[in-house]
Amino acid sequence: MIKLIGVLIVVIGFIFKIETLFTVLVAGIATGIVAGLDINQILTILGESFVANRAVSLFILTLPVIGILERYGLRQRAVYLIESLGKLTAGGVLSIYMLIRQIAGALSIRMSGHPQFVRPLVNPMAQAAVISKHKKVEEEDQEAIKALSAASENYGNFFGQNLFAGSSGVLLIASTLSEQGYKVSELEIAKASIIMAIVAFLVSAIQNYLFDKKLNRKYGQK
Repeated sequence: MIKLIGVLIVVIGFIFKIETLFTVLVAGIATGIVAGLDINQILTILGESFVANRAVSLFILTLPVIGILERYGLRQRAVYLIESLGKLTAGGVLSIYMLIRQIAGALSIRMSGHPQFVRPLVNPMAQAAVISKHKKVEEEDQEAIKALSAASENYGNFFGQNLFAGSSGVLLIASTLSEQGYKVSELEIAKASIIMAIVAFLVSAIQNYLFDKKLNRKYGQK
């Protein structure tokens, strides 16, 4: 059981919010020592593991590019695009946002998610679309729109991020499969993710469409 001391060290490190890399490194060295390995063997294992998974750090190279795009108004253009769709229904606004979210994920463009994008922009636009069309909206339906807005962000982010071959998730999947003897590239994993991204979009679009139909029945077609 003493060989599981590395797990205890990681748990303690996370509880006390110690630097993650330092915690994992100490846990690895401690596990190697109690397992009877000498320092050279421990360092060799650590070095080989780092080299085998070095692709996981490639996402760092995309950060300067993303920063330049955002610096020159990429997010502002996305906001303008959504705002220009004011005559759409609530479901239409949310479906278009999810599509944009998936495209952004495929291009590794950060859209800040719930607090900076969905709550102040997407949800109010969806709410306004209902009020514009039906002139009123009950609290129950307001809460449902909030939930659908959050769902559109979650669906788009979850199923869109693996469309980018350089995302940390894709790189982790590729390195893990390679260690298990499966020769796959990051691009192949990204291509394989396209099908589920399309299915997720269709399911979300149908859900939003049915919600619009529900509102039409409840408040009457205007």
